[in-house]
Amino acid sequence: MNADVTRIGFFATGLNTYWDQFDGLLDKLRGYAGKIVSHIEGTGGVHVHDAGMVDSPEKAVTAAMDLKKAAVDLVFVYVATYSLSSTILPIVRELGCPAILLNVQPGPAIDYKKINSLEDRGEKTGLWLEYCQACAIPEIASVLRMSGLRFEILTGHLQDESTWSGIRAWVEAARVRGELRNSRLGLLGHYYCGMLDVYTGVQKIPSTFGTHVELLEMDELAAIRREVDESETDSKIGEFHQKFKVDEGCSDFEMRRAARTSVALDKLVVKHRLDLMSYYYEGTPGSDHEDIVTSLIPGNTLLTGRGIPVAGEYEVKNALAMKIMSLLGAGGSFSEFYAMDFNDDVLLLGHDGPAHYLMSEGKVELVPLPVYHGKPGKGLSIQMSVRTSEVTLLSVCEGKEGFYLLAAEGETVPGDVLEIGNTNSRYRFPCGMKTFVEQWSKAGPSHHCAVGIGHVADRLEKLAFLLGIGIKIVR
Repeated sequence: MNADVTRIGFFATGLNTYWDQFDGLLDKLRGYAGKIVSHIEGTGGVHVHDAGMVDSPEKAVTAAMDLKKAAVDLVFVYVATYSLSSTILPIVRELGCPAILLNVQPGPAIDYKKINSLEDRGEKTGLWLEYCQACAIPEIASVLRMSGLRFEILTGHLQDESTWSGIRAWVEAARVRGELRNSRLGLLGHYYCGMLDVYTGVQKIPSTFGTHVELLEMDELAAIRREVDESETDSKIGEFHQKFKVDEGCSDFEMRRAARTSVALDKLVVKHRLDLMSYYYEGTPGSDHEDIVTSLIPGNTLLTGRGIPVAGEYEVKNALAMKIMSLLGAGGSFSEFYAMDFNDDVLLLGHDGPAHYLMSEGKVELVPLPVYHGKPGKGLSIQMSVRTSEVTLLSVCEGKEGFYLLAAEGETVPGDVLEIGNTNSRYRFPCGMKTFVEQWSKAGPSHHCAVGIGHVADRLEKLAFLLGIGIKIVR
């Protein structure tokens, strides 16, 4: 099986005493379980390991060994009817992965008239047991909680779209967790001196996210760049014109300088098999290193648009936030608070790059930028606004207890923005701009965040649960 495929465990559960007592009940419950498995498999990129109907503590031992051998990332427990907690506990305990209890009925309600019209009380009970999921949920949840095992509950019925969307959200969160675990984070350069909020305990990243950390050398990038030939440079300039709206003020000298750096970055990413990066460097005036760091933004933007996010200012935590948003299909653009507009109750966010060009309103502009705020100033930069849509902001934060997520949902709105060679957009939040700024800041993020298209806070909550870390949501 492909190592990149998310491995999902599944088993249905009931009570074996019922099968001889109520004719046809087991077959019906297996049919409902089959529908759920088919939906999970239909999400794509997953392999479902189905342990079947586990209806006794004895079968639980075999199922636990089977699922553990399959190395599942997440297990769905379909409570098909009443089941003993002693059947569930051995499996969840042995697997060690989070369990999602599916408290899912066949339909929205029992057909009372049909059941009550029957003369055979046994037949009546058999039909009721098809809807007996909620009977077992408190018992199972109580035992798992007392045992210190991680679980969540999804309640619904098979005819409810929210049931299927909830299952898909859990599968997607498991996929993102798996991708993070298999990702390689490149760190190039060093922290921006004095920007204390972005500093982080790098050694905690592999233990929390599973992400490998690769320390990169500017000398290596400089050596690769020196070997870039003219044909490679010309090809990259062609890509600039394809992906960007190139401002007429971009000189041939700056275009070629940025193109050489972009080609070198691509080769560095391939050589170290990188999936995300963070960087900052200054270099002494006139050095190769300064030449590189003042020509990085176009190439970093191309990488970000390809799903290899690059965070500037050595913002390691935000590289992770951008990667998470990218894996969710939301984009993930590097950003920070720019200004407050009290007249329109909106907050302006932006940065001088990198950006996610797939989120842009129109084509991203490639513009000359002789002055950067607080950093060495020259080269080309990115100018764009996020298209009008629902958005989610995400920050990976670090507190005394370790990493946690911070998120908020809002929308981008049209209106005046700053055209200063940066990414810049107007954001509105349900709680209002003043409340948002205060609550977001008090939650403890660094001053950067990742912006993504769409509302994905529900998936971020599930991801945080799977990672075993906290999440705060500003609403």
